Amino acid sequence: MEKQKNTITFLTEKLEFPPIHQASAEGLLAVGGDLSPDRLLLAYSSGIFPWFNEDSLILWWSPDPRMVLFPKKIKVSRSMRKVMQKGHFSLTKNRCFERVIEECAKVRRKDQEGTWITEAMKKAYTELHDMGYAISYEVWQEEEFVGGLYGVDLGHVFCGESMFSLVDNASKFALIEIARELEEKGYKLIDCQLHTKHLESLGAEEITRECYLEILQAKI
Repeated sequence: MEKQKNTITFLTEKLEFPPIHQASAEGLLAVGGDLSPDRLLLAYSSGIFPWFNEDSLILWWSPDPRMVLFPKKIKVSRSMRKVMQKGHFSLTKNRCFERVIEECAKVRRKDQEGTWITEAMKKAYTELHDMGYAISYEVWQEEEFVGGLYGVDLGHVFCGESMFSLVDNASKFALIEIARELEEKGYKLIDCQLHTKHLESLGAEEITRECYLEILQAKI
């Protein structure tokens, strides 16, 4: 790796990342490298994730603070309880991973031009899915596919990558059900990466990067 004067590291083919304390105030740690399964798994297990726009170099991030959801702290509003009691939604796992990631790529988000889920990203996470590390959850209303999300499963931490919703409350339903499932399995947290009001309304909170790494690396 070659260290630049601006302290952002430019990655080479060597499979490594700089110490995450070298990240910028915005959380940018490194530029370049590749999206190979080995590099992606090293990144996630080190508290790093890729996030970049189309036609851009790969950007690697490790923000401080970090937005996370402790499964036991999931918030279910009174109105959402009523929605769930009606039983209109159902959740499946790994039923159609590629379809989920395609729908996530179509979502247009505020202040973001294009999509960060490029063809290279789709291919990379599909490879991780084939290896058993990338997981998708699908939300159904009757037989209609109405929402979902995907992420990287580290065995004790689930790193959520992106979600989509085609009808009201579909993504909320998914996150609530996933949190309950992961709590039963003893997972420590769901990594949400960056703050959004939507995630905060469901009980997600910001913790320091140091705290996040302690949980990530403890594996207990």
